[in-house]
Amino acid sequence: MIARERVESVLNLIRPAMRADGGDIELLDVFGNGARVRLTGKCAGCPSAYMTLYAGVERALRQEIADTCGSADAASFVDFADWLRRLYLVEMPTFIDANFDSPLDLLASPRAAARLVRLGGFRRLGPVIRSRFRDERLHRLFSFQALYAGLPPARALALCAVITYMDTIEGVWFPDGGMDAVAAALAAAAARAGAEVRLGTTVERILLDRRGAVAGVGLAGGEAVRADAVVCTLDLPTAYDRLLPQLRAPRAVRAGQYAPSAVVWHVGVRGLPDAQTAHHNIHFGADWDGAFDALVRDRTLMPDPSRLVTVPTVTEPDLAPDGCSVLYVLEPVPNLSGRVDWVREREPMRERLQQFLHANGYPTDVVTQQLVTPLDWERMGMHLGTPFALAHTFRQTGPFRPPNVERRVPGLFFAGSGTVPGVGLPMVLVSGKLAARRVAHYIPGSRR
Repeated sequence: MIARERVESVLNLIRPAMRADGGDIELLDVFGNGARVRLTGKCAGCPSAYMTLYAGVERALRQEIADTCGSADAASFVDFADWLRRLYLVEMPTFIDANFDSPLDLLASPRAAARLVRLGGFRRLGPVIRSRFRDERLHRLFSFQALYAGLPPARALALCAVITYMDTIEGVWFPDGGMDAVAAALAAAAARAGAEVRLGTTVERILLDRRGAVAGVGLAGGEAVRADAVVCTLDLPTAYDRLLPQLRAPRAVRAGQYAPSAVVWHVGVRGLPDAQTAHHNIHFGADWDGAFDALVRDRTLMPDPSRLVTVPTVTEPDLAPDGCSVLYVLEPVPNLSGRVDWVREREPMRERLQQFLHANGYPTDVVTQQLVTPLDWERMGMHLGTPFALAHTFRQTGPFRPPNVERRVPGLFFAGSGTVPGVGLPMVLVSGKLAARRVAHYIPGSRR
């Protein structure tokens, strides 16, 4: 658990700015590696107070970098954080939270495109980070996010640094009740709007009218649900294969470059992690470049893998019984186009992950567990056994990514990681909003 004194030292970096505006921040509680605070005075309920909080977080990060990596890299972080913010402010409204009908749509925002060029958004992420920081640990810390986009940092566009901004500046949020609370909240919102949520129901086909437009969906068992529009969230290759066999999928869907996959071992264990364990813990391997060569070029397991260990009970202990923990460990692996026999490799992988957890001080007295490999992802309908869909190469990003509308079937729209804007929970949630805009435009008189 993080010390209360450490939290207070960070808050002390923020308080002067808040007090100057007639407000303050009060520490209410420290739990695991998180803290609960309350804004008081004029800062209570003030949207600008959160900007002050962000500024305080940046100052705390700068101090941490100074203490760990030296004053030169701490000074570089100031410009780096400003660059990340400017990149985000250009990308988010114009290229992420936006529908595209063709690459020519980029010309609708020439100033934004020009700003991206000036900011170096089309350079490679790895070299950009190396040019800004001396410490190798910071190179990894600020560029590993490229894996979310399905590429090694040396090949990913610097545009992907927008993920780094969300991670390190905006901050990562954990919903009360765990990640399942997000789905529950969305379902509740849909129900309040009049939708009927039906779980455990298999859609076997998309129904079409005489014009070839959407007329609804056909369910297993023969029931037909009539609808003027359908939003499909299946992985796109699976959607075309199972629901649209009469159509040839777009070329990017058929022949695109798909991202590597991941093995995830979910475990419920007896015991608690040590006091220094955070909610998210990244263990970098020593051979950084060699690991990516193996994963992406050779399509084999990383010889010295980097792994993510997430322990939600550090933040919310009630997710497990007293004295127990919930955690998962994730290791990037090739997708099913690679050279790994997952029938043979499944149990050795589980054993290595357990040994890794034990060696790094995590509790390993397993009560319940579930191991997810690329074969399991494939059974869930994910092409080539990867949950990360198409990699974010230049030709598979923005207007070049498979569109969220199927022009040959009026009324059919897509959401999810395989279409715009792309991979990751924030992007997938945005994809739902973009699909809703499409539906609102397609159905006259619908609420926008």
